[in-house]
Amino acid sequence: MSELNKELVDLVWGRPTGGGVSASIFRRWTQGFVFSENEHSALEQFEGGPCAVIAPVQAFLLKNILFNSDSPNWRNISEEEQKGTLCSTLTEILESARSSPSTGYCLVSWAKGQSPHSSAHPNTQTQTHGPPEAESSQPLQELQPPTLSAKDLGFERFHSILHKRTVQSVSELREEVLSLYHTWRGCCGVLLFLYSVILTKGIENIRNEIQDTLEPLIDPVHGHSSQSLVNLFVSGHAVSNVWDGDRECSGMKLHGIHKQASVGFLTLMESLRYCKVGAFLKSPKFPIWILGSETHLSVFFAKEMSLVGPESPSEQARRVFQSFDPEDNGFIPESLLEDVMKALDLVSEPDYVSLMKSKLDPESLGIILLGPFLLEFFPDQDSGIPDSFPVYHYNGLKQSNHNERVEYKEGTALVLGFEDPMVRTDDTPVKRCLQTKWPYIELLWTTERSPSLN
Repeated sequence: MSELNKELVDLVWGRPTGGGVSASIFRRWTQGFVFSENEHSALEQFEGGPCAVIAPVQAFLLKNILFNSDSPNWRNISEEEQKGTLCSTLTEILESARSSPSTGYCLVSWAKGQSPHSSAHPNTQTQTHGPPEAESSQPLQELQPPTLSAKDLGFERFHSILHKRTVQSVSELREEVLSLYHTWRGCCGVLLFLYSVILTKGIENIRNEIQDTLEPLIDPVHGHSSQSLVNLFVSGHAVSNVWDGDRECSGMKLHGIHKQASVGFLTLMESLRYCKVGAFLKSPKFPIWILGSETHLSVFFAKEMSLVGPESPSEQARRVFQSFDPEDNGFIPESLLEDVMKALDLVSEPDYVSLMKSKLDPESLGIILLGPFLLEFFPDQDSGIPDSFPVYHYNGLKQSNHNERVEYKEGTALVLGFEDPMVRTDDTPVKRCLQTKWPYIELLWTTERSPSLN
């Protein structure tokens, strides 16, 4: 990998001043995919930083366990089920990242004789010495437990002992990913898989998709990831934006999400009006959403497939109305009412529009509110979503869980209409994040402590 090393490092870590990436930032990323002892289908995150890889993997993992598995108890899967589901999930993400059938899949592991010992926490890892090995066609192999402490595995040393192998077929990919199970669980499994995804996608392809080519995928100062990295794992494309499709801005094309994702993404930043998440991420194929705060990613999910059913007429009306209300004020100027009605294929003759303006704005304030608009044109619309359903929240960061036990938080969601809800729960960051999709959602958790978004 020597010829790719510098280009790969620049893309992921940037070009930090002062002698490279800090040891503390790199150490926070040196962990593997480790399952919680308290929640057998949940991955643990030891320190802040690698949630951009762990949370998407967890989201796809849950999708495969809940909807593609015959396991009777999704929360208490066996070790063999952990192995099979994790490897099939990593394979799925690599398949999504590949740019074209001719490029093959890249798997990054240790050079022969260099594998660190694969125990759970990075501070207990070890490794051996030996020269780096170039790419080969020989199968990747798990190596014997070696002798060097993981705390001596610094940034430069890590990048000097990597090995890249390329396979062409999906069957080969599945076989190799499965053979590397203990590597993914070992001290640097998260970084090795991240590098595998990046090289499978192609460095140049990623640079063509991200908005700011000078912005690294991992912040070298704080250790957090960019939105491009999150989008790469969720959608297979390292675009920098979360809206649907591409947009033109001052003659520059800004790339967004181009198709419905398997798992979704919602962010607290939208409730603060810093961005607008499009329907491709808000309405995924499965009822699983990665939740973003300012600095962390967690996962909200349910088993209720009706949550991701086809868009109802009232939901379409809400979406179209809000597209004319980019600042999310909850109203539009009355001058835009005709445009909204045309966009929804409603009767839009001038006389009728004038009548509706009078009816929807009886006090002549010059605005049309969303609630009365929906009540007038889409009364008693059944979205197909049940009034209440069980929900779960996952936060892999150990210190964000009670007694540092990584466990799913269980609750009940109530999705009410646009009228004032009868039940009001606490205003928490998790709830504000979910309100960007369900404006009148209420959450009743089974624990006294509400789950943490950070």
